[in-house]
Amino acid sequence: MDVRTKRCAGIIAQLALLLSCGRGTTGQEACDGALVSSLPPSSFRSSSELSSSHAPGFAKLNRRDGAGGWSPLVSDRYQWLEVDLGERTKITAVATQGRYGSSDWLSSYLLMFSDSGHNWRQYRQEDSIGFFPGNSNADSVVQYKLQQPAVARFLRLLPLDWNPSGRIGLRLETYGCPYTSDVVSLRRGGGGLVYRLSPGTRRTSKEVVSLKFKTQRNSGTLLQAEGHEGSSLHLELQRGKLLLLLREGRTPSSGPPRRLASLGSLLDDQHWHHVVLERRSTHLNLTVDKHTERVQLPAEFSQWDVEQLFVGEAHRSHFQNSFHGCIENLLYNGQNLIELAKHNDHRVTVKGNVTFSCGESVSVAVTFPGPQSFLQMPWATPTTASSSSSSSLSSSSGGVSLGLQFRTWNKAGLLATFSLQQGGVAWLHLSDSRLQLLIHQGDKELLELSAGSDLSDGQWHSVDLTSKRGHITISVDEEEGGVAHATPSFPISTGEGQVFFGGCPADADGPECRNLFDGFQGCMRLLTLDDRPVDLIAVQQRLLGNYSQLQIDMCGIMDRCSPSRCEHGGRCSQSWTVFHCNCSDSGYDGATCHSSVYEQSCEAYKHNGNTSGHFYIDVDGSGPIGPQLVYCNMTGNDTWMVIQHNNTELTRVRAPPGSSQHSVHFQYPSEEEQLQAAISQSEHCEQELSYHCRKSRLLNTLEGSPFSWWLGGPGPGRVQTYWGGAQPGSQQCACGLQGDCVDPEHYCNCDADRMEWTEDSGLLTHKPSLPVRSLVLGDVQRPGSEAAYRVGPLLCRGDRNFWNAAFFDKETSYLHFPTFHGELSADISFLFKTTASFGVFLENLGIKDFIRIELSSSTQVIFSFDVGNGPLEVRVESSVPLNDNRWHRVRAERNVKEATLRLDDLPVATQEAPADGHFHLQLNSQLFIGGTASRQKGFRGCIRSLQLNGVTLDLEERAKITPGVRPGCPGHCSSYGSLCQNQGRCTERENGFHCDCSLSAFSGVFCQTEVSASFKSGTSVRYTFKEVYEVSRNSSALPSSIYSDATLRGENVSLSFRTSQSPALLLYVSSYYREYLALLINKHDELEVRYKLDSSREADVLRSSVKSVANGQLHTVSVSRLTDSVSLQVDLSAREEFNLTSDGEFNAIKSLVLGKVQDSDDMDPDLARLGSQGFAGCLSVVHFNTISPLKAALLHPDSSPVSISGPLVQSSCGSAASANPYAAENTHHLSDQSGSAGSGQPLINAIRSESALIGGVIAVVIFVMVTGMAVAARFLYRRKETYRNQEVKGVKREDSQDFPFNSRADSQNVSGENPKEFFM
Repeated sequence: MDVRTKRCAGIIAQLALLLSCGRGTTGQEACDGALVSSLPPSSFRSSSELSSSHAPGFAKLNRRDGAGGWSPLVSDRYQWLEVDLGERTKITAVATQGRYGSSDWLSSYLLMFSDSGHNWRQYRQEDSIGFFPGNSNADSVVQYKLQQPAVARFLRLLPLDWNPSGRIGLRLETYGCPYTSDVVSLRRGGGGLVYRLSPGTRRTSKEVVSLKFKTQRNSGTLLQAEGHEGSSLHLELQRGKLLLLLREGRTPSSGPPRRLASLGSLLDDQHWHHVVLERRSTHLNLTVDKHTERVQLPAEFSQWDVEQLFVGEAHRSHFQNSFHGCIENLLYNGQNLIELAKHNDHRVTVKGNVTFSCGESVSVAVTFPGPQSFLQMPWATPTTASSSSSSSLSSSSGGVSLGLQFRTWNKAGLLATFSLQQGGVAWLHLSDSRLQLLIHQGDKELLELSAGSDLSDGQWHSVDLTSKRGHITISVDEEEGGVAHATPSFPISTGEGQVFFGGCPADADGPECRNLFDGFQGCMRLLTLDDRPVDLIAVQQRLLGNYSQLQIDMCGIMDRCSPSRCEHGGRCSQSWTVFHCNCSDSGYDGATCHSSVYEQSCEAYKHNGNTSGHFYIDVDGSGPIGPQLVYCNMTGNDTWMVIQHNNTELTRVRAPPGSSQHSVHFQYPSEEEQLQAAISQSEHCEQELSYHCRKSRLLNTLEGSPFSWWLGGPGPGRVQTYWGGAQPGSQQCACGLQGDCVDPEHYCNCDADRMEWTEDSGLLTHKPSLPVRSLVLGDVQRPGSEAAYRVGPLLCRGDRNFWNAAFFDKETSYLHFPTFHGELSADISFLFKTTASFGVFLENLGIKDFIRIELSSSTQVIFSFDVGNGPLEVRVESSVPLNDNRWHRVRAERNVKEATLRLDDLPVATQEAPADGHFHLQLNSQLFIGGTASRQKGFRGCIRSLQLNGVTLDLEERAKITPGVRPGCPGHCSSYGSLCQNQGRCTERENGFHCDCSLSAFSGVFCQTEVSASFKSGTSVRYTFKEVYEVSRNSSALPSSIYSDATLRGENVSLSFRTSQSPALLLYVSSYYREYLALLINKHDELEVRYKLDSSREADVLRSSVKSVANGQLHTVSVSRLTDSVSLQVDLSAREEFNLTSDGEFNAIKSLVLGKVQDSDDMDPDLARLGSQGFAGCLSVVHFNTISPLKAALLHPDSSPVSISGPLVQSSCGSAASANPYAAENTHHLSDQSGSAGSGQPLINAIRSESALIGGVIAVVIFVMVTGMAVAARFLYRRKETYRNQEVKGVKREDSQDFPFNSRADSQNVSGENPKEFFM
């Protein structure tokens, strides 16, 4: 073959390889020639043969020669059939057939490949499935196309199962095509290739280096690409992994190289591994075998050019370790460098010990796959005379020598055990990843030695045990990994005994072999006994020793953590058979850290019963976007998500010297993708943008370009030239849109350019322009110009996904969506409610695979699927009916380890995946929601918030165009109404519900927040039930009947209090007939209720037996009356019953007073004295029938018939958990930064200037009190006006350092929990 022909063949082979790897069937279809049928009988070998007519040479497909195929002497799992294809060949398919005219065939088998006839490699499907399905009779042919073609010279088939009524019988064929390659071998002592690019070579947009390699060493420099000034990229093997490193400069002072990527594992297994390094402008793609990682190059390398390539040689590498092994088909941008080197091309230089072939040293390994695996060997083995003499000398002198190499992932396991000639047993084993030697005699421990550490890392480790002249030593990795010595007082020799590697026979755990430890699972090689190597091939042929459940001449170790199946940063660890994911600190849980532990929005947290506070939200659930910390404000009807940035305060503009502009950048704690996902998911978002100015123009200039602008939206943002409250692109402010600017000639107040302070402010609500990223202010450098700006936090409300629902009203109705892709991990979550007892929620089918979730009965949900191992089911049974027309939550997850199903808060049901089975879910039909493709067993009811792998399906949009399905689903109070507490009423909303707290003494999103106030001795709250003139104005009845509407035959009174005052009046209810109800603490610290329902009689005094209620602790009291029967309960004590002496009617109630009673003329003298003293302490959740007077005074004073005298401070004093910051709503007061009344100048950084604010507050308070005293004649009028003033000024508040917002812009964040003061 000439050079050109050979070169073309190499290129064609490479192209075929790339096509077959990259496009699957394209390359396989052209590579399907029969490979076995033309081979001579000498190309076949087997473990044994039943007779000469059953020899392996007769095992050809559809042939009837001999006995019609191959059959071994014994039918067991230790048999094998081997085929030598003559040269390395590309194999794409395997076909099997039983022995002709017999009952002998295989039903399953393993497939092995090798280049040399040793060091076999098991072919696995999907990196997991090891077995292939075989035949069901002797004549039919079963062909299996390999998912990835194999390249090998030798093929070995190992029977696993066969016809139980027959024996092993086989005919086979393999299909493929010739494989051509150029190979170079790099030996010890240094050797490699250097490729220098020609000067002036034009740089291409893409550079690609590809090669295959194999090696026995776990370290070495494979490739180095050097560019300008010595900067270079390195591909280096370290501990069996391939590292991509970046080094800047040639000198050591340039520092250690930067690691860009790490791929692959166990690459020192002496099998071929495919590597591709591709550079595309600013990023690299590194591929090792089937796995690719994308790497972003630093900016300084964007113009970096390759000048020369070093292959195999450690040229100025920090690792300084040359590669030792074979390299095949080394291509740079399609140029075959090995071919150039073979033809002495001047561009390629050969250095050192290099040959153009790949000679392999034979190293026979043995795999211990299970806990029952063992290898039994005699200490004395047949050898030559000289070695026998040496052995006898060793034994007679009492010496013992044992050596081996092993690799494993298990931290514990028996390596070897043997009996001592003088009595006793020695165990060499792993314990907690350390090597230990333990010697017992009977139950007595004679010796224990330990050496090494971290020996379960999957690397090869050498172990040597020597005992000589009374001295015993164990060493690891030729003493580099550790060594331990001892001088025992007893001799150590073995005589003619046996040594057991890996474990003991299951039926022979007696004196000959006792194992106190777990069996070893892993690989061993280079076994030596008394310095003589163990011939494992002779063991395999049953010529030496004994063994069980071993795989000889191969190492079957797998790295289950490469690539890691642990998602979202979960840390992978493994044993020989399984891997584990540590999900701690990741924000995710499950077997593979797939499912988020956080809700996806503030709305979802609210409907779990949470109140305002900081929460992590994960907007895409199990998707790639991580959780972010936000503040959820749930105090109003809407639930707001608040995302801060680094400056939300009103800030004065100061232009830097020499600059005509002032610019500022806003930094958000959330990452870019988190911000955009949160905005996209929300129904509405807004952000305040305000500009306070004095002689500082904002937008409009004479030539039309704005003085100022801001940047908003994704990434760095786009330039926006409109202001808060205006429309995008308008180049206006809010006043321009409304037509009320101070100068009609301009579209912004600030553009009037006046000396008086004014402002332009408003809300930005265009979601594509949010959040605000930067602000550039231009007209700030002129003399006399003053300005301040404020950009509020990003506020978003509503969850477009949480309430997305559809109603299915027929069993035959359904919605369909594109095929669900959840090959390795799939999670499905949704809510449903129904009155039906069965129905399919979701179904997606493949050719064989499927996934389905259904309501199988009124109390059971089933999650079923098939990934090729047969159908599996996970069931959850509920103790209560699920067809109760209430929302129920379903969460199903399936991954490579297990499947789980969660229903509401019931325990999770789990189904483990088969250890050696298929794990790719392959679907190809449409996804059906609410029904099936057969239109049977459809679901009738509502499905809401359906998410697949974190992606919400828009059920409402699809339902709008689908017959039999309606968008949306009302009726949420049936499920969420229980969240409304303390007599709060659940009211339906289009999307969700609302707790109406109007009849409750509590407030908050769920009517759960205590409305409390601190009282001083001068504080008085008076609630007027009905004025006389209001009734008489609307009635012509006699005066004696004008109060009939205010006559009570019973009442329910409740409140909480905290005080140290005794005696004290807590509550007083009066009537126009001098009747009253009084709740007080008497001088004996007892709670006392006084009823006077007949003005002609003395009051009934009812005393509680509970003592010491004025102890400063929180107490709750409840009084209930029906006619003349009264019940009284204090805290959790038993309810006490009383009877009144009056007639049981409370006539014409007039008012209810809390605290000091101002008008005491009609009161009994002792009560009048008590009422004049006032009350000092805390009152909370005061309720009188349907009226909450304290709540009305604090939250609705202008719309309620209340009057307030003295200081009234709202606080959380009535909360039993007030010391716990997480027990109540963690909301914050917002400062009103609207400037003073005179000049309109803004308060700059008002929240930082608390002392100035407090001084202003005190001045206002004093002014109000003096004014109130001077104009007492106009008391009622002044009461309302003064209250309004105090409400606006925020007389007393607790500003939060975490959320310093402007109250005017963020009014929805105002809470009623923090103290406010009211003065009259």
